[in-house]
This record gives sequence, C-alpha cells and structure tokens, in this order.
Amino acid sequence: MTGTFPIAKFENIQTPFYYYDTQLLRKTLDIVKSETEKYNYKAHYAVKANANADILKIIASYGIGADCVSGNEVQAAIEAGFSPENIVFAGVGKTDREINLALNHNIFCFNAESIPELEVINELAEKKNTKARIALRINPNVDAHTHHYITTGLNENKFGINREDIDGIISLLPTLKNIELIGLHFHIGSQITDFSSFQDLCVRLNDLQNTLDNKGIKVKHINIGGGLGINYEHPNHFPIADFETYFRLFNQNLSLREGQQLHCEPGRSIIAQCGSLVTRVTYIKEGASKKFAIVDAGMTDLIRPALYQAYHRIENISSQLPEDVYDVVGPICESADVFQKDVRINKTKRGDFLVLRSAGAYGEIMAFQYNLRELPKAYLSESL
Repeated sequence: MTGTFPIAKFENIQTPFYYYDTQLLRKTLDIVKSETEKYNYKAHYAVKANANADILKIIASYGIGADCVSGNEVQAAIEAGFSPENIVFAGVGKTDREINLALNHNIFCFNAESIPELEVINELAEKKNTKARIALRINPNVDAHTHHYITTGLNENKFGINREDIDGIISLLPTLKNIELIGLHFHIGSQITDFSSFQDLCVRLNDLQNTLDNKGIKVKHINIGGGLGINYEHPNHFPIADFETYFRLFNQNLSLREGQQLHCEPGRSIIAQCGSLVTRVTYIKEGASKKFAIVDAGMTDLIRPALYQAYHRIENISSQLPEDVYDVVGPICESADVFQKDVRINKTKRGDFLVLRSAGAYGEIMAFQYNLRELPKAYLSESL
C-alpha cells in the first residue's frame, strides 16, 4: 500500500523536491488542538522540525504556540503569525543577539539551561529595563530509549540543569531582579515510542514538585517538552501520532498543582508524516550481487539515514510491477550516501519516481549544499 501522490503534476517539477500533504497536516492539527483543549494544555510547535514558511503559516493559523531554539526561529515564527505571547525560546547556547531579539518581542518564556545563562538574561533584561520570564530546564535523568544522538534528558547530556544544582539556583534567583521564574521545563529526547519513558518523567516531575513545595517554590507552568514519536515503518496505516494516549498519560500521571498549566512542544509528531522527499531514478546499476537504484536525491537533501541510520519507507509510485530488491543510493561522493539497502520496491527503471516517506520533520530543514548541490524546493498539495 502506498500513499496518494499527484504523479501527473510531478512530471513538470524538477526533482528532488519535498511534497507536503496539507490535508493530513490540517487533520493532525485538528487532533492536537482538540486533545490539548480537552485538558487545558498548551502546545508549542517545535520549529526546528520544519521551518518552511508556508508550513509555519498553516500551523500558526491554528492558534498553536512556537518552540524555538534560535533567534532566527523566533523571528521566523513571528513573521509566520505566531503570537509572541505563545513563543518559548530554548537552547543551551543562546547568544546576546538572540536573547535581545526575544526580549524586544516580549516572548512568553525563556527555557533557561544554566546559571551563566540566567545571569546573562538578567543583565540584558536590566539594560532594557524589563523583566524576562523564565522556566528552568531541569534534566530529569530519564532514559528516552531512543537514538543516542537525540537523547537529551540524561545527566551525561549537555542540556538542562542537573537535580543537584537546583538548590544553588533557587538561592541565586532572588538576586536576579530582572528575571521572573514562571515555570519548569523538561525534554528527555526525540522519537520516543516507549510511553514508559513519559511515565518515568511524570514520576521525576512529581517528586521534584514535592521537593520545591517544601521549599516554598511554586510555578505557574510545567513544560514537558516534546519527543512523541511516529511510525516510520507504516506511514499509510498510522499517518497520525497517538496524541490521545500521549495527553491522557500526562493527565493521569502528572500531579499538577491548582492553577498550573501544562505545556508541550510537539514537532516531528505534527509534521513528519505529512512530508515526503520525491526523487527520480537516474540509473539502475547491476553488479554481481547487488542492484543499485541510483536516484537524484542524496544525503544533502535528507541526511537522517546517513546521520542517524534512520529508516524511511521507500515507495516506487511509477511502477505496478512485482517487487525487486535494490540498494537505493544517491549521487553524493560519500559512501554514507545510502537511503536504504536491500529494500523491496516495485521493479524500477530509469525515470521512475521514488518517494521517501515520513520526511516532513528534519528533512528540508537539515538540507545542505555539499558538492555544491542546489537545495531542494518544496511544494504543498493545496498549491499544486
């Protein structure tokens, strides 16, 4: 089974390119909005997953907030229509320029990750005669059971404030007159499909809140970050992530205090299944033991397989012939430029369209120009 693609319209488009199914995106956003409103939660779309301007405008139109990790992402979110009062700014290495930009727009909250960062935000806010709202990003030391490159919540990771440092920060905060503590922030990793990791996060968060209660520290906002995974193996059968179970889990396991609001930062789970990388077969090369389908897309267009050994379902949307086995590879002068080995797809010939599914997140946004290749263009289904 394959997804539905307007192949006739693809004929006149230069490959490779990204194709976004906006009907699926809107259906996904409807579910996210419905599930968050059920519990009075607030979602902030993780812009790092995909910052395509047209995509951002669609997401902003649903009243969802933005989660940014750079000053340019903050600017892009505002230009796309996200309200500054719904923008959170995370990141372990915010520069003065980025902090000043966010202060100028009076964003909702900085997710602060260290004592030096708190001191710098306070200093810059003082110069502007303003107060910066901050949430402390706490490292809960929870194993997300995902790829080690996208695990962020362990003590060994560079992100967040370790539990043993919290007392020192609490003692410091009263001296930082231009900072207002409004929340706690957590993010344990990405592409999490084992929901027990989220249950572990709830246990750690409940314990931390109890400790802070005993110290007289209360905050209005709890931000659980993102991380909800998608089904890369079966995008046709599971086109939308399990938001219902995800939000119900936190409702049942997290002990929010009276008046506290829960925030989350979905990225991949909103946009990944909506996007596909479309490429054409340039050559079929047959060796003694292998058949190679050499395509015009490469690791410069979609780096996840080379960087994370990530799986993307590959479909030949031009062929109805019986399946054959190929290594699907790109043209880049690197041995890592392989999308998948020994993949079974419909018998393939030069000129066929192949699609790499579930590529809406960390696809177009991570494209680069090694070998002086052009960046891939992007097209929305509602605009073709």
